[in-house]
Order: sequence, then C-alpha cells, then structure tokens
Amino acid sequence: MEIATYKNDVWGREVLLGVSWDLLWLVCVVALVIIAGHAVYMATQQRAERPSQEGKHVQRHEPIDRIMHWVMAISILALLFTGVLPIIGIEFAWLTLHWIAGLVLTAAVLFHIIRSVLQKDLMSVWISPSDLKEALDDSHKPGKYSVAQKGMHAAVTVVTLLVIVSGLFMFAMIDTPWWDRTNSLSESTLGWMFLIHGLTTLALIALIAFHLYFTLRPEKLFYLRSMIKGWISEDELSANHDPERWAPDDSA
Repeated sequence: MEIATYKNDVWGREVLLGVSWDLLWLVCVVALVIIAGHAVYMATQQRAERPSQEGKHVQRHEPIDRIMHWVMAISILALLFTGVLPIIGIEFAWLTLHWIAGLVLTAAVLFHIIRSVLQKDLMSVWISPSDLKEALDDSHKPGKYSVAQKGMHAAVTVVTLLVIVSGLFMFAMIDTPWWDRTNSLSESTLGWMFLIHGLTTLALIALIAFHLYFTLRPEKLFYLRSMIKGWISEDELSANHDPERWAPDDSA
C-alpha cells in the first residue's frame, strides 16, 4: 500500500500529488482493533469502586476554556466530515464549509495559544520524567492531567498545527471573498502540502477515535462532565489526582 500518489506535470515530470487515501481504511481498521483490544483488556480487570460525584465540587475547567474546547472540537469534526466524505464518494458542496471551519479552527487555536502563554501554567501539560511513573505505579497519581492526557494533548497540538499550516497554503489556491485563486505555488510544493494535509488528517481521525473512546469509558465520564459543567467532586479529585501536584483553589 502506497503512502503517496503521483502525477505527471505539464512537462511530463513525475510530481507528488498527495496522500494515498487507501490509507484511510487502514487507519480506521487499526484504530478499531486497538480500541477493541483495550476494551477487552479492561473487561478482564477488576473494577474499582467509582468515586462519588456528590459533595463539594472543585473547578477543573474555566468557562472560557470549555467554550474554546468545544469550538475547536466542532470545527475539527466539520473539517473531517467535509474533507473525508467526498473522498469516500458522498458528494455535496463541501469546499466553502471546509475552509470556513478551517478559519474558525485557526482563530480558536491562536486564541488558545495566546491564552495559554499569557494566563495558563504551561508546565501542567508538559510531560515530565515523573509522569512516566504513572504507567509503572498505580499509586503514583497525576497532577491536573495524566501522562495519557498530556500525550494526547501534545499529539493533537502537533497534528492540528500541521493541518492548519498546510491548509492555509492550500487556501491560497482557491477563490475566496477576499481574493482570486493564485498559481504561485509550484506543483511540487502544492503536492507536499496535500501530502502533509492528508497524513495529518488521517492522524486526526485516529486521535479523535481514541479520544472519544477514552472519554466515553464509564470510569472517565467525570472528565467529560467537567468539560461540560466545569467541575469534578472532591471525591473524584482525591481518587484520581495527587493533591500535592494539583490543588484547585476555587469551588464550582
């Protein structure tokens, strides 16, 4: 199975066309196999008693962070649906919806980066050597974010930035309300942009599949609630986090 596809340019030279979309089915199958394997493994493990959501609440996510999370989530899903559905044969007027979703995602990511640098603790999402102990020692509880959550954040950050940068190059090649399409990019450069955009799209599909699976697992649903309502209970905090590494100040 090829990773990339090629074409001949006007001079008969072979140039890169973009990603081979045969990989889409491979990515879907591999992601489903990994998810199914993890689900089977977890079913064989002894279930611990889940912490109560009753009692005092502590704030995990501020309202602005929850809003931006859902704006980015919706825009990424819109990008995937409008970008992938035509590839699998579902035809509709997708292009305008696609670039609008791309601009919304770009603006949301820029806002998130600026807010994170100016107002947030970047070390809370940085993977440190001590975080790696979580995989080896169940008693070693994480701070605000587990090593798995930090790893997912890092992977989504890198992939999303590559999607945005390559998408902006491709955006210049279409007619918009602000400019007419340009042919300033060479076919070779455009081919690389399509390849990067395609590969990162496939990576996003896998990452979102994993993210949805772990988000919807019964023992992790309180994290989903915290992204909707903003809070977790003190019992959930003590059961899943080390208060010396993360001690929320505000109650929710």
